[in-house]
Order: sequence, then C-alpha cells, then structure tokens
Amino acid sequence: MQPRIIATISLCLGLMALSPVAFAQAPLPTVEGEVRKVDTEQQKITLRHGEIPNIDMSPMTMVFRVKAPALLTQVQAGDKVRFTADKIDGVLTVMTIEPIR
Repeated sequence: MQPRIIATISLCLGLMALSPVAFAQAPLPTVEGEVRKVDTEQQKITLRHGEIPNIDMSPMTMVFRVKAPALLTQVQAGDKVRFTADKIDGVLTVMTIEPIR
C-alpha cells in the first residue's frame, strides 16, 4: 500500500478508538413515578410515570425491563420513585431507580 493510504487508515483507526470518549452520551434524565407492580421472576417493573424525554414517551403506566435484577429489591408496589430509562436493544429498560423519601 502507498504510505498516504496507510496514514489515512491509521488515522481512522485512531479516531475510532477515541469515539466512545469523544461522543459520550448526555446523562439520562431522571423521571418521577410510582411503582405499580414488581415482577422479580420476569425481571420487570410496572411504573406510572411522567414524561421520559430521551425515549420520547409521554406520561403513562408501562411495563419496563430492569438493567439489573437487584434494582427490584430497592422498591415495592406503591413506592414513589425517581428512575432513569433507556431503550436497550429495542427494549424499554429501567437503568436506575430509587425510592423518594
């Protein structure tokens, strides 16, 4: 290969290695809601929630997957909560959750 092509390829590979840092996502917005149901067996939670702007979702009651099963041990039905959610591989997923005290 010609030196110029090799240099271009090297530069592109270097930029690709930096891309996770250079294009870091903004933090997920925190949303308030109420736990309606906790399903530890299916690793799902039903939340009545406010608007979730990062996934363009209006207020409603919805079933979500959880990123980690341990999140479900922190809350129970009836709890007022703050949480973050995102779409992971096409599935609406609660990333973090905490009761409002």
